[in-house]
Amino acid sequence: QRMIRRCRQSAVATMTMTMTVMFACKTAPRVGAAWRGWSTGIHTCTASMIVARKRSSFSSSSSCLSSANANAYNAYPEECEWLTVSSDGIPTYKNFVGGRFVESLSSPNNDAMIDVTNPATNEVVARVPETTQEELEEAVQVAHEAFQSWRQVPVQQRQRVMLEYQALIRDETNMNALAHLITQEQGKTLPDARGDVFRGLEVVESACSTGDRLMGESLAGISSGMDCVSYRMPLGVCAGIAPFNFPAMIPLWMFPVACTAGNTFLLKPSEKTPGAAMMLAQLAQQAGLPDGVLNIVHGSKPVVDFLCDAPPIQAISFVGSNHVGEYIHARATSNGKRAQCNLGAKNHATLLPDADRTAAIKAISGAAFGAAGQRCMALSVVILVGDTQHWMADLVSDAKQLQVGSGFSDHVDIGPLITTEARDRCERIIAEAVEAGATLELDGRGTVVPGFEGGAFLSPTILSIRADMIHNVAYQEEIFGPVLVCVQVDTLDDAIALTNKNPYGNGCAIFTQNGACARKFQDEVQVGQIGINVPIPVPLPFFSFTGNKASIRGDVHFYGKQGVNFYTQIKTVTSNWQYKGSNLGGVTMPLLGNTKKSKE
Repeated sequence: QRMIRRCRQSAVATMTMTMTVMFACKTAPRVGAAWRGWSTGIHTCTASMIVARKRSSFSSSSSCLSSANANAYNAYPEECEWLTVSSDGIPTYKNFVGGRFVESLSSPNNDAMIDVTNPATNEVVARVPETTQEELEEAVQVAHEAFQSWRQVPVQQRQRVMLEYQALIRDETNMNALAHLITQEQGKTLPDARGDVFRGLEVVESACSTGDRLMGESLAGISSGMDCVSYRMPLGVCAGIAPFNFPAMIPLWMFPVACTAGNTFLLKPSEKTPGAAMMLAQLAQQAGLPDGVLNIVHGSKPVVDFLCDAPPIQAISFVGSNHVGEYIHARATSNGKRAQCNLGAKNHATLLPDADRTAAIKAISGAAFGAAGQRCMALSVVILVGDTQHWMADLVSDAKQLQVGSGFSDHVDIGPLITTEARDRCERIIAEAVEAGATLELDGRGTVVPGFEGGAFLSPTILSIRADMIHNVAYQEEIFGPVLVCVQVDTLDDAIALTNKNPYGNGCAIFTQNGACARKFQDEVQVGQIGINVPIPVPLPFFSFTGNKASIRGDVHFYGKQGVNFYTQIKTVTSNWQYKGSNLGGVTMPLLGNTKKSKE
């Protein structure tokens, strides 16, 4: 039975990996219904598991459990370099500095520790240290020293490390272990957690061809015997501050791109979800990344402040809320650092009457409520144009079918919010919105999951407001939960105007079968990432993540060509190698390309 369960997990991972918009559609969390009848594929899956085990470098302490005992599941491995056990039996995370997993000096002092909880149970499952000032200074110094040699390694050799790295992440056993860590600490369902890992893996794969993006420019013969060449050079020590909602994907947006470009990196994972980052560091070391090139330190605001202030750090990448991101951008840039900060969002979907009704409803529902709405690209507003206001009942009906529970449980579509405080905030906003005049079409508050009574659960909630009620708190706030706000307008022009009034610019979508309407929408809407019949238009890593307006601080985007540009700087060399005379210039401004003889 355990092998069958593992084979089913393999089938889920395979399906999840091959879906272009795998974490956008509601069908992705429901793939379990598809593979339950695939008995004929058992032998194929068994063979793939055997191959995966031969290549495996990491194994978890137990396999995925059924819904009956999922609350007892422990994703932490029995023997692990990056965990130590405190006197009360709770695992404590180590830092990763100079190629070693090192226990923080603050670890014995419980007052300096931060609890990591399982969102499905609200039980403490681990702790992270508040890294000390001395330890942070040592980590930066180690990264600085490693940069001196790493920058000299040819780019093709750095790419080969990433080739090994992507193979280790892709390994079925490793990917499952990463997914289980994410589900335990973040709460999302296992299929969604695998999607988290896979979308990060795609960036690692893209980093394997960084050499093309590092190529500079040249122009020969700008004057007699003179050439001009520009090079892309690494910056030095870079840092990343990752959020809780994508524990694998966002770190993989950062350090693989930075390190393959020749930099060294200091990563601070979310103190709520550190496990995936630690395992990724272990796999990077196994892939051949030299000691000191990637370092991980744990903590909260004091660590963030240090990263913003430390002189050796040249650039900071951040993904998270507007409040924190604007603070980081201001502090880092005031210290002369580059900063790219992806912030909040209020993504709008426009639904036209000619859209495929069933497909559009399912796509919107999945994009609004999947991952409990804790995605910066989640659809949190749907604009019902014209007759689509009568589709409200379909939205409500579809949302009611989604199952809420532990991410380890079978049949579950939506896991818990990250903390009970996050759930309470969502419920408070819902209450305030209704009090201010919003209509509560579907109320998901007060959800209690049997066996997980302490979990931070909130079922799908749908509010509707008129177009003249956009000052309602539910429309103005980034709720970051499974809450969808519906607004009714008369025309496509009204929908475009409403979308453009939104201060955020991460993403938006339109559902239509009319090419002219789609063309008009993409041309006139002022949002950085647009989906046409695609609910969550996150670009593949050949492109870049191009949110705009209040959804970003800084002007250079994550991954793709923009990501390489962020982690590099231009050096231009103008050379003069004369073999027909030796005129090296005089007191006046040189006029390159001037063929006339001067008095110089």
